Amino acid sequence: MPKLTVITVVFNDKEHIEKTIKSVLNQTFNDIEYWIIDGGSTDGTLDIIKKYDKHLNWLSEPDHGIYDAMNKGLDRATGQYVLFLNSGDEFYDSRVLEKVFSDNQQADVYYGDSVIVTEDGQILGLRRLRPPKQLTWKSLSKGMLVLHQAFIAKRELCPHYDLKYKHAADFDWVIKVLKKSKVIVNTNQILVKFLAGGHSSKHVAASLRERFDILRTHYGLLTAVWTTMYGFLRGFWFWLWHKRL
Repeated sequence: MPKLTVITVVFNDKEHIEKTIKSVLNQTFNDIEYWIIDGGSTDGTLDIIKKYDKHLNWLSEPDHGIYDAMNKGLDRATGQYVLFLNSGDEFYDSRVLEKVFSDNQQADVYYGDSVIVTEDGQILGLRRLRPPKQLTWKSLSKGMLVLHQAFIAKRELCPHYDLKYKHAADFDWVIKVLKKSKVIVNTNQILVKFLAGGHSSKHVAASLRERFDILRTHYGLLTAVWTTMYGFLRGFWFWLWHKRL
């Protein structure tokens, strides 16, 4: 079995960090290195992290945003694979990672599906954008079809996040990883519970501008325009029917 590094970035989120920590520590998969990168929290978040000091690694210092913190996590990771699980998010169940790695395919990337949950843990349903049966870097010309937290990649394939992007660097990062990947495995399972109201949803306009630039960089202007227009219309109709994005 390979070693997996799980990285959680957090800043002043004492309400949610503990359930994320427990979700990682309760995994039946044994070989997990867990890093929490804290941005210098002052609300009690660090006190919660220290409760689990014997079971995880942590760093607390000011940073230049979420993706700078993620880069710090990558720099400290020693696992063969890495996965980012943000504060407030959880693995779908305690056996998720055991099931992912049980096939022993030693893939470059493992990916899966995700469900959106409310603050009190109520499942709202599957994420609107669904992962394709077979994922490639070209798949993401249609948008962020696989959630960042449901994406496990070989550490040697992972570049630093591009800090010129403040809200959508994960989109650019996943594309870059997929471009270098040869064996990409669909786990055909739900990997994570994703807390509604994440970073991108709090900065919608800026995130959309950055995603347009990322699409244009990797796929060209016409694809960027088409994907953005189609995604907007699809999201609008989804909201009309489900009252959520």
